[in-house]
Amino acid sequence: MPSILSSYVDGQPLRGAASTISSVNPARLDDVVAEVSLASEDQIALAFAAAKKAQAGWAQTPAPQRGRVIAAVGKLVEANKEALAALVTREVGKPYAESLGEVQEIIDTCDFFLGEGRRLYGHTVPSEMRDKQLFTFRVPVGVAGIITAGNFPVAVPAWYLVPALLCGNAVVWKPAEYAAALGDALTRLFVAGGVPRGVLNTVHADGATTYRGLERALEAGLLNKIGFTGSTEIGRRIGELAGRHLQTPCLELGGKNPLVVMPDADLDLAAEGALFSGFGTAGQRCTSLGVAIVHDSVYDAFVARFVQRVQTAVIGDPTHRGVLYGPLLAQRFLESFEHWLGHIASHHEVHGSTGRGRITAKNPRAGFVGDPDKGIFVHPTVVTGVRAEDALYRNETFGPLVSVMRFSSFDEAIELANGHGYGLSSAIYTNNPVHAFRFRERVSAGMVSINNSTSGAEAHLPFGGNGKSGNGSRQSGVWVLDQFTRWQSMNWDYAGKLQKAQMDIEEVSVDSGFRL
Repeated sequence: MPSILSSYVDGQPLRGAASTISSVNPARLDDVVAEVSLASEDQIALAFAAAKKAQAGWAQTPAPQRGRVIAAVGKLVEANKEALAALVTREVGKPYAESLGEVQEIIDTCDFFLGEGRRLYGHTVPSEMRDKQLFTFRVPVGVAGIITAGNFPVAVPAWYLVPALLCGNAVVWKPAEYAAALGDALTRLFVAGGVPRGVLNTVHADGATTYRGLERALEAGLLNKIGFTGSTEIGRRIGELAGRHLQTPCLELGGKNPLVVMPDADLDLAAEGALFSGFGTAGQRCTSLGVAIVHDSVYDAFVARFVQRVQTAVIGDPTHRGVLYGPLLAQRFLESFEHWLGHIASHHEVHGSTGRGRITAKNPRAGFVGDPDKGIFVHPTVVTGVRAEDALYRNETFGPLVSVMRFSSFDEAIELANGHGYGLSSAIYTNNPVHAFRFRERVSAGMVSINNSTSGAEAHLPFGGNGKSGNGSRQSGVWVLDQFTRWQSMNWDYAGKLQKAQMDIEEVSVDSGFRL
């Protein structure tokens, strides 16, 4: 029987006052990874109070010293890389190679930000008056409330936690319930790296309780910034809540990421990119390929190459080498996936596997690795003949389902790439630089790939979307510093007299009638 995981508040385990749930291995549903004690609304309020109390002292710690803590965390993650990756595979079902890559993302993020403790630069600004100096400073926002999804259960939290802590903020973090053991492991790594008591608090709670906890914290003045990664629907509610308190949240939401295939594209490369984009992590990335938009002249050739790769991809037990994807993250994602399969209509054609829906012994997938009845495995699905009015085009389907559409002109391709209203990631396959740059100029996505996957963020590049994919906030690289700091300006007048801006300025002598 696994031990019961508790929240971690003010430097101590805090047994939840609400219910207890089980986090199970989605590849082996009889494997209980952890029993999780869920926090109550009152306990979430306690976490925010603890963060508020600890934040001022942490902010007074010199930024280079905070950077040393981040460096220590990165080294500890590197020392525990294999163990943490194995837990990722066990708790959320990622193939082990992907899990190793996700843990590496934490190490890369720490490597990048450890130096930012010495580069939280302000500016000196020239004044319009004599004997006066102007300065700007970055100051921490205060207390950040972070809510993350479980499809990237350790990398995405690190995108928030590392810069938030580096900048001098305290944090209350709510991991996904179905990735609670990973939330606990990551918390212990940060604490072992030297994060002081109360500066990082991790609460395990359900969504409704978390929302009420955020509401209470905002009303009590204990919360200064919300960071949320999850669905567009919940992101809207978070945005409304923050807006009522005159705050701007950091929202990283869903995607319907387009991959455009031009007539001059390398079709084998495009098909390989579409396979990884659409079916890596079982299509459960916010950056997963949603719709392939293919020129009429290469449509049949591309579809043939793409479908062949999907049909022969290895699916199954994520601990086996060479598996493209394993199970869905949890039961609720199976229900959502089956809902979207219900939108396949008579004008569509379905390709990619020997069945549709959940993979079982009675609904088998050719070449499946392992026992499908032990976990939550689903067939990869390619739907051709999709139209702009279809629900499959207009919505994020979040799972191993890729829609394919035709286009005849570049303008039509751009219209289809943008028409669903999402704007996270995008890709175009072309060898024509004019098409590449015009696509970049006109696509609404916050991220653009040329001849590469829609997935694959790097730690030093801005990550985020527009429209239904987010509110324009960005994570990663130096750009995320604007989420966790506020600019403060200061003027220092040493003239010995009151100087009034825009009023007590020196006149410039100009001969406006001068001509050569």
